[in-house]
Amino acid sequence: MTAGEVGDDRRRAWAYLSRVAESPCSAVELLVDAVGPEEAAAAIRARSVPTGHEQALAVTTARAATDTSAADLDVADRVGGRLVTRDDDEWPGWPLMVLAQSDTAARGGEPLALWVRGPRRVDEMATTGVALVGSRAASGYGEQVASNLASGLALENWTVTSGGAYGIDGVAHRAALAAGGATMAVMACGIDRDYPAGHARLLAEIAEHGLIVTEYPPGTTAAKHRFLTRNRLVAAMSDAVVVVEAGRRSGAANTAAWARKLGRPLGAVPGPVTSATSVGCHRMIADDLAVLVTDTRSVIALAAPDGGGDIGRGRTRTTDSLTAEQKRVHDALPGRGSVTIEEIAFSAGLDIPTVRTALACMDVSGHVACVDGMWRLP
Repeated sequence: MTAGEVGDDRRRAWAYLSRVAESPCSAVELLVDAVGPEEAAAAIRARSVPTGHEQALAVTTARAATDTSAADLDVADRVGGRLVTRDDDEWPGWPLMVLAQSDTAARGGEPLALWVRGPRRVDEMATTGVALVGSRAASGYGEQVASNLASGLALENWTVTSGGAYGIDGVAHRAALAAGGATMAVMACGIDRDYPAGHARLLAEIAEHGLIVTEYPPGTTAAKHRFLTRNRLVAAMSDAVVVVEAGRRSGAANTAAWARKLGRPLGAVPGPVTSATSVGCHRMIADDLAVLVTDTRSVIALAAPDGGGDIGRGRTRTTDSLTAEQKRVHDALPGRGSVTIEEIAFSAGLDIPTVRTALACMDVSGHVACVDGMWRLP
């Protein structure tokens, strides 16, 4: 058997284990730690596990006989996704470690594997992110604040992490994309499912430019308990969690609770005292559970206290290597769409020969792209 075949067998074993029990499942994880993924998968299928791991049989009774691992991997590949496990370089072991070490309930452990869709690396996004969460029934005020924070964070090279839902989540994702930044949607369903359906276009755009992450295999439908379970990943894979709006009881409040439990800095945005969607934020602030934040700088100071809020701790900017004139030209390009050299020159306040030279250099370095004589960001 070739090394490639061995690798394929191991990946199919991970895919089988990802589905055989509802994630997270400490009993299956302990079995994998003891004997490895291939042996664990074989033992569960055969209904015969090493002594001391009998619980792994109990939690896999309903699904053990159904092996859709090959089909799941095919579906993931078909939608531009992949399975990321502890065997892979991009496994976000450091941020997820807190889930294994924390004193949590049954839903608090590490995911066995992650299904991801998009061009970004999950380990990089999970260590450069700020979670912006809030009410699905967001107010106009909340949407404006979420948009300002997300675009500001994106411009400072922070990943904007959220849950892909209506309201604050969707606004945060859209603003980050519009600013040309990175955004990650942590989902409570399979990577091949658009949930909510009204966000199909948004999720496709996130998958094209950012990353969609879930611990659930393809085909898994969204369910209430999965949203609550998912929230721990939103908190764990962020340097800070900021609640923009939250009612008295909400999913955002649950994510905030996970942030506190996992030791992640928690911020909350104050709102009108008459707004029901800000009651949760006001309570967190009043009870000294969250730090009051109002703008991008205060959020960055929360996520990177060692920097005092003056600089972000995100990825190195791709424009750091550009000259001053090239940066002006780069900044003159819109987040979306294409423009002419004349339009760029007007916006940047530079003459056309200078703009043409800067564009030529940045085209070679991959900072810009030219399509049919029009210039745009890649």
